[in-house]
Amino acid sequence: MLELLSPAAMGRADRLAMEAGTPGIELMERAGRAVADAVAFRMALGRRVLVACGPGNNGGDGFIAARILKERGYLVDLMLLGELAALKGDAALAAGRWTGATLPLDLAGLARALGRAHIVVDALYGAGLARDLEGLPAATVAAINASGLPVIAVDLPSGIDGLTGRVRGIAIRAVASVTFFRRKPGHLLLPGRAHCGATTVADIGIPAFVLADIAVDAFANGPDLWGPAVQPPRLEDHKYARGHAVVVSGGLTGTGAARLGAMAALRAGAGLVTVASPPDALQVNASHLTAIMVRRMEGAAGLSALLADRRLNVLLIGPAAGVGPATVEAVLGALRLDPAEQGGAGRENAPRGFVLDADALTSFAADPGVLFAAIRASGGRVVMTPHEGEFSRLFPDLPVSGDQLSKPERARIAAGRSGAVVVLKGADTVVAAPDGRVAINDNAPADLATAGSGDVLAGIAAGLLARGIAAFEAAAAAVWMHGEAGRLAGPGLIAEDLAPQLPRVLADLYARGERAQALLDAAADEDDSLASGID
Repeated sequence: MLELLSPAAMGRADRLAMEAGTPGIELMERAGRAVADAVAFRMALGRRVLVACGPGNNGGDGFIAARILKERGYLVDLMLLGELAALKGDAALAAGRWTGATLPLDLAGLARALGRAHIVVDALYGAGLARDLEGLPAATVAAINASGLPVIAVDLPSGIDGLTGRVRGIAIRAVASVTFFRRKPGHLLLPGRAHCGATTVADIGIPAFVLADIAVDAFANGPDLWGPAVQPPRLEDHKYARGHAVVVSGGLTGTGAARLGAMAALRAGAGLVTVASPPDALQVNASHLTAIMVRRMEGAAGLSALLADRRLNVLLIGPAAGVGPATVEAVLGALRLDPAEQGGAGRENAPRGFVLDADALTSFAADPGVLFAAIRASGGRVVMTPHEGEFSRLFPDLPVSGDQLSKPERARIAAGRSGAVVVLKGADTVVAAPDGRVAINDNAPADLATAGSGDVLAGIAAGLLARGIAAFEAAAAAVWMHGEAGRLAGPGLIAEDLAPQLPRVLADLYARGERAQALLDAAADEDDSLASGID
């Protein structure tokens, strides 16, 4: 399930399901049952479960889960934060179906309940929390965390903002979370993801067609999002049909980053890759490269002359290129080539692609608008890959700190302002397109935080762009493939280990696509058979 729903969108999905004929209490019954199943999966019959319920629908889910667990033979303590008489709507109906005692939640009683419990169900607050926890709610969360007991969170751990993933004062640390219909951004964004534990999505009967009325624009990054765009080479393809990427090298002491990017571009499927090298670095680059070509390039004029060859359909510039006017001139010169000339030999004859990374971004810190204007006028497919530091230099009014904007919102605004697809890197990398689409990535291992890793990511994006893939799909696929390569390389990886893993990553992707196509073909054959039988 690739769609991500904000808390507001999830509320709309609930309402649409009820308007389509499913009573709200029935949705709540199914949600509570899913939570009870998650407890039963982890805890033997006869153990004691503490269900901590809040004053809203999240608490209603807790009442249902408590009832089902009690019916199955668990010992259940249910504590309510607030007054039973104050519950409304479906939460009140759910509380009315609970046959056990409802204990008032106070710290003394909570301490006693925690002392005899084996597991806790956190049904205090769900994804819609929009304020910091304080007072008794905050003390409750602190006591549950301090108990060391395993916690199953209903929807999202209490204290995590479902839209931003931020901790609102204090938050439950769960071993597992059970959410409903679709995940929320807070399940993937940090620090929320670290609080969720293993997240499962329960089907509670909300029909998928409601998504058409919600206008979803946020997605979990993965092959379900962009898989059809990353196809295996066709038998009739030749290397020129798969595109030719150019990677700009730094000077004599800054060549390694470009080579990392170039190798990744070639492994990602570009038919040809050339390193454009300053004269003083020609020898060192040539001595390290075999399948990758090396061309002499002197400054911005040399790069523009090289790119006059329309077969060179992608440019990666930035890794160790150097910060300063020379890089500014080179980037602007490449982007300002006549847009009519922006038509490479890729599989889709797409406009020239650009990946701007590292120094190609920081060099514009004094006047980002100049870069953005050139991107918009270029007619090309442009991907920018900043980490938080580089992002803050280009977009100083979109700070990482504070409660104003989430990471996806910041990336979305940046993409709209710049005209580029923005890859805002981190353990929860966000890919945003100028049209508002956002993908949140969650497969990157911590081992990827190593020198040169970002150069490899930029190279993968360049390789996919060279194949004619659209910028958003190429960027999102590159981020996911980079994470998979890191997972396969394992602990202790260095940047040089990543590109050699890409053939396996691609093989798995292609196999996944073949299986999906086989299922579609089988379904179509079955439909044809049924139709023939009817005739």
